[in-house]
Amino acid sequence: MQPGDRVRVERGGVTNEGVLLPSTTETYLVVKLDGGYNVGIDREEASVEVLESGVHDIDGNGAGDDEVSEIEFEGELPTISLISTGGTIASTVDYRTGAVTAQFDAEDVLRAVPELAGRANYRGRVVANILSENMEVPIWQELARAVHEEIEAGADGIVVMHGTDTMQFTASALSFMLETPVPIVFTGSQRSADRPSSDNVMNAVCSVEAAKADHAEVLVCMHASASDDVCALHRGTRVRKNHTSRRDAFDTVGATPLGEVDYEAAIEEGADGDVADEAITFRRDYRERGSVELSLSPELEPGVELVKFTPGMDPAAWEYLDDKDGVVVEGTGLGHVHTDLIPRLEELADDGTAVVMTSQCLEGRVCDRVYDTGRDILDAGVIEGGDTLPGTAKVKLMWVLANVGGDAVAPESVAEAMRTDLAGELTAESQPWR
Repeated sequence: MQPGDRVRVERGGVTNEGVLLPSTTETYLVVKLDGGYNVGIDREEASVEVLESGVHDIDGNGAGDDEVSEIEFEGELPTISLISTGGTIASTVDYRTGAVTAQFDAEDVLRAVPELAGRANYRGRVVANILSENMEVPIWQELARAVHEEIEAGADGIVVMHGTDTMQFTASALSFMLETPVPIVFTGSQRSADRPSSDNVMNAVCSVEAAKADHAEVLVCMHASASDDVCALHRGTRVRKNHTSRRDAFDTVGATPLGEVDYEAAIEEGADGDVADEAITFRRDYRERGSVELSLSPELEPGVELVKFTPGMDPAAWEYLDDKDGVVVEGTGLGHVHTDLIPRLEELADDGTAVVMTSQCLEGRVCDRVYDTGRDILDAGVIEGGDTLPGTAKVKLMWVLANVGGDAVAPESVAEAMRTDLAGELTAESQPWR
């Protein structure tokens, strides 16, 4: 028997079945049970039967970055490009360690989700194979170029498989870097495919249906509730991950989600390649498919930092910002910081750093004209970010500095761009919603 074999182990009248894992000791066998847990069993006391050899590849070999493959099904089906960057939806158990790791390429995801069969002709492409906390600006740019190439090659829609922890940042980045005539849908999963409660199948199916639908938005498609019933469609610049582990972790901030996909209807209607019209409902205005020409502006200024104000913060904590081209501040309430920090903001602005104020609050918008502190912040040269989410504001400022720019102190072109809605990130006014 070898690690990766499926085995049946009997010991003391108890029978366990699972996948044999590599062990660091000669005394115990380690078996990954079907429920996801590992058990250690004394080798001398156990009777082991190999049920199937080589069930899992324990070498952890994945596809190389930017590999492109194509899987087609019969019929006149739309073409959907599945672009993998890694993350839990593209993860399995690493049978060297027993841990969950990102090692699937896009074709593996298709094999793992047979419900996708017959819904489209698929092109698979691996841009990265990382957990999303390792996402970096160059990968955003590579991903944007890959999406642009896939659309140029005739893709009717794009599904980007991404880790959930930083998905909102990447979705924002592509919202600014790309003008798209077809849907670009981000999806992931909170729980890996080896867990009975995994959300990968439903999220993948709903995302493919959303990528076939009549819109041209960058969206995030994830569970809308804890049940396997509906996926919410969140605009890429207005979405936030609000829970560490729930399947319905994502919310649209400041509004209802842009739309939703009914999973049961999607399963029934979309399997023949047609768009599951009855399954997809849009709740608010959206950009229609084909309404803009494809264009790519992938330049980003990496020298932008997002900082959070907290009571008692030492002004010296912000000394490292001197070399930054842009700073986004998460202030309190309407966009405030301690009065002792305002001179520091003024120094940055005077030195040519674009400083943008956002709020730590989940709802509402910055308005620095109400209190004296706010007026002093404006006098210091700080730009109001409206109700742009702090993470989105960071990505937007990176894009604005690289594509609008200017060499004056807090140039008006940058300030005007940050005060202008470019990709659905900024609303004209904040309104209560329920």
